[in-house]
Amino acid sequence: MQHVELIDSFTFESGKTLHQVPVAFSTWGKLNQGADNVILVCHSLTGNSNIEEWWPTLIGSKGAFDLANYFVICLNVIGSPYGTLSPLTINPDTGNRYGSNFPLPTIRDSINLHKCILDKLQINQVYCAIGASLGGMQVLEWAIQHPDLIKKIIPIAVGAHHSAWCIGFSEVQYQCIVSDPYWKDGNYDSEIPPKKGLGLARMMAMLSYQSSQAFDSKFNRQINNITNDFEVKAYLGYQEESFVDRFDANCYVTLIKSMDTHDIRLPGLTIIETIKHIEQDALVIGITSDILYPINEQIFLSDNLPNSKIVIFDHPHGHDS
Repeated sequence: MQHVELIDSFTFESGKTLHQVPVAFSTWGKLNQGADNVILVCHSLTGNSNIEEWWPTLIGSKGAFDLANYFVICLNVIGSPYGTLSPLTINPDTGNRYGSNFPLPTIRDSINLHKCILDKLQINQVYCAIGASLGGMQVLEWAIQHPDLIKKIIPIAVGAHHSAWCIGFSEVQYQCIVSDPYWKDGNYDSEIPPKKGLGLARMMAMLSYQSSQAFDSKFNRQINNITNDFEVKAYLGYQEESFVDRFDANCYVTLIKSMDTHDIRLPGLTIIETIKHIEQDALVIGITSDILYPINEQIFLSDNLPNSKIVIFDHPHGHDS
């Protein structure tokens, strides 16, 4: 079931306070009497709160989380175009979209806003928090910021902070968007958005989500019968076209810059010292062919988490595995 709740006011880590803040989320199953049978699923960059669209085998009687036993919830992150506070949200003070005036949210901002919803639902404990990529960033922050609430964690394909490599990928995608003549410093006409720039950013992202081996296996040097050009070009073109019809450029810029802020370090502590503060049972999952979040990042997490084990998938499809 999908929901939208309004939070009266919310203050970002930056100190900026916004009012009448919407939060979109979806739920499955029922809370038990103790309100502690909760599975918190955290979505990735371009995902939404409807798990059934992107992880359909995760929930249900044959899935990892049986709804006969668990209450599953997924909350849409700040900056996403799918219902939670974002550049598309109407500013109640002006009557216009926030647009380019939207404040940059951190990963902590998203989970702190989501905590307001868990409090409204009177959830006493999250049995397990699970997520991949941007979702994994949220999982780690949940464990650190709300240790008494979160019992177990499953961070997938993520590191303790966004690397220079990932920040570089973000910057190239950002430059693709801002180079579009319709970008207009983020103050573009909603009827004429910077689709070409956003589409190029998506094409760049799709390359980083896969591996050379996966692309060779899937496309090789095959020629597309319609375009009479390489099949891989047709694939990237399709990804571009389908993405720009469902996403917003300001939202995408907000989200990739939010991911760049990912750094779980607590004030005055090193990364290792911070990781050792995460005492929950942890299952860390990594993928050998992931070029965005290489397997050494998950090994580093697991080696320093006090109560963890690691599962490494030797899968050829990169980050998308």
